[in-house]
Amino acid sequence: MTTHSSTTEVSKEPERAEDRQGFDEITILWISEGMSCDGDTVSLTAAGQPSIEDLVLGLIPGLPKVNLVNKVLSPSLGGEDFLAPYRAAVRGELEPFILVIEGSVPNQNIIEGDGYWTSFGNDPETGEPQTLNWWIDQLAPKAWAVVAAGTCATFGGIHAMSGNPTGCMGLADYLGWDYTSQGGLPIVNVPGCPIQPENFMETLVWVLYHAAGSAPPPPLDHMLRPQWLFGKTVHEGCDRGAYYEQASFAKDYNSPKCLVKTGCWGPVVNCNVPKRGWMAGIGGCPNVGGICIGCTMPGFPDAFMPFMDEPPGGTLSSLAIKPYGAVIRRLRGMTNELVNHEPRWRHNKRKLTSGYDPRWRP
Repeated sequence: MTTHSSTTEVSKEPERAEDRQGFDEITILWISEGMSCDGDTVSLTAAGQPSIEDLVLGLIPGLPKVNLVNKVLSPSLGGEDFLAPYRAAVRGELEPFILVIEGSVPNQNIIEGDGYWTSFGNDPETGEPQTLNWWIDQLAPKAWAVVAAGTCATFGGIHAMSGNPTGCMGLADYLGWDYTSQGGLPIVNVPGCPIQPENFMETLVWVLYHAAGSAPPPPLDHMLRPQWLFGKTVHEGCDRGAYYEQASFAKDYNSPKCLVKTGCWGPVVNCNVPKRGWMAGIGGCPNVGGICIGCTMPGFPDAFMPFMDEPPGGTLSSLAIKPYGAVIRRLRGMTNELVNHEPRWRHNKRKLTSGYDPRWRP
């Protein structure tokens, strides 16, 4: 896997009327030194449509050559050798590049005196740790695009929950929601705890096609999430949704029925995991009996705690659907019984009993 740094140039081919000029080569600088568990990088390795290997090996038609720099996926021994492309980007010697941040951003301003929350390498001159905040301050203004990977990076996540001592926040809260990259893009937020691998790769590939000049910017919603991925709720794609409609609710986690009364927030959470699955189309929280705890949402985790308790709206909505659901369930049961019989004419006799006369003519 190639992860070396190199300065790339904008394609010198004349710009045609039907498309705009793009890049032939681009570097992805991935920093996971935010308040994080590296789970998003690990999840990324499960992507298959396309895989990260396909991306860096140049197997996807129409994309620029991609140089990926990520500590987990890099063959580098680490240290200054690994940090070389980041330092080159700070000096303005590596462009264009996409900056990917994994993990929430702590607030250095609340520290009294010396100290830091998280760092990424040491200052070559002083030997002092260089904070994540310093790297973001240096790289974000020069980045062609900035992508936040995972809920911690997008909205703060678990580290930013109420009462945390670090003052953690999402990248857009740190840079400002009106931030614009060198490529004219806002921050691209791909939430998930961790990211759903195909969601992230699909978004990254769209950004890369845009960098190549062959696609428009990815459409984002008001929270800077890809609209086509986070425009629907968990409930709208859940294979247990019909049970909700029929007021058939699970009372324990071994039931195949709707899990809303056992703590599932699916009806109000923007996420496509039940529809897409987790790996190779398989899995996804409610699909395998797990409740949705809202991990893709800006309010996670505070707004969804305590986990496993029925959501506040669950009682009201289940009461409202109960009379309708009971009637519908009964009527569907009757129809099901009716159509669970073979037609009368399926028999081994010489005469049909369906009323059809093959000799009849008008």
